[in-house]
Amino acid sequence: MSEVYVARRERLRERCAAGGSASALVSRPANVRYLAGAAPQGAVLLLGRTEDLLLCGRPPGDDQGEERPDDGLRVHLLDASGADPAVAGADLAAAQGADSLAVEEHDLTVARHRALGSVAPRLRLADLGGAVEQQRLVKDEEEISCLRIGSEIADQALGELLESILVGRTERHLALELERRLVDHGADGPAFPTSVATGPNSGRGAHRPSDRRVEEGDFLSVCLGASYRGYRCEIGRTFVIGTSPADWQIELYDLVFAAQRAGREALAPGAAYRDIDRAARHVLDSAGYADGLPPLMGHGVGLEIDEDPQLAPAAMGKLDACVPVTVEPGVHIPGRGGVRIDDTLVVRPEADGGPELLTITTKELLAL
Repeated sequence: MSEVYVARRERLRERCAAGGSASALVSRPANVRYLAGAAPQGAVLLLGRTEDLLLCGRPPGDDQGEERPDDGLRVHLLDASGADPAVAGADLAAAQGADSLAVEEHDLTVARHRALGSVAPRLRLADLGGAVEQQRLVKDEEEISCLRIGSEIADQALGELLESILVGRTERHLALELERRLVDHGADGPAFPTSVATGPNSGRGAHRPSDRRVEEGDFLSVCLGASYRGYRCEIGRTFVIGTSPADWQIELYDLVFAAQRAGREALAPGAAYRDIDRAARHVLDSAGYADGLPPLMGHGVGLEIDEDPQLAPAAMGKLDACVPVTVEPGVHIPGRGGVRIDDTLVVRPEADGGPELLTITTKELLAL
């Protein structure tokens, strides 16, 4: 994999050079990991004029399960305990003869930015902006493979839960069990805090599991994801507990399912981000649910669970092939509950079969 990280760093170096900076300091953890292969706690990456360095406060890989950085990248351990790797990186950039340093201003506090300027006052600080995030947007097949394996793990954990007895158990208990199953099946851990929502809580985005117990006739909505080698997927499903669903539950479920299908079918290289959102949102708007809908109908996934692109009404930009995204419409009716259906997919051209569905747990309305 070393050549992959070298190529990623070279692409960023070329972009920095085009902007007038020979050196760059990357501090956002996901971006450090993307370019270096690992991101130990607090580490920063210096793309220097003469050498690239990963600056750390302790040797990487010391913690159990922590990944090691690219073998072709030199690790620079800080001498002083508590020293700021970013400040040390600016000092080293100046020592290498750089006159300009591109930094991730969106990741730095004002105090930290000032500290960089004070340690190397002759160094002009430029804004790297979202250059690395944009570079991360299109995934290579190794990255997609990690997402595919994470999705298989999430599907397996959810499938096992559905085979167990659910009535009488709390939302919190079910969420903890799902997260344990993710790890048992090989995940690094959950991709984000698992959401389990029952009855009147169901269908709410990012619901924090409570001590409410599952009851007969409830909607049960679950949203979980696995992190595998740092890459994060997402799946959301809604079920009915213990009985045949009521007419209103069937109607609401069919509506959200239709919205989710419309969003999935709109995924294609060249499709505008806002058009994906519009395809799903229009189905729900037309049925009278315009108020209270989520601010977006999907988003990118990768080393972070919520990254570009944002599939939202005002989003600018168009999809490329090999971009993994979620499509996740939902409706919540206060006091009654609701439905959420969420998949992770990879944008593929029609010639390759269209969007690749990574999360394959059934979307049939099951009575558990």
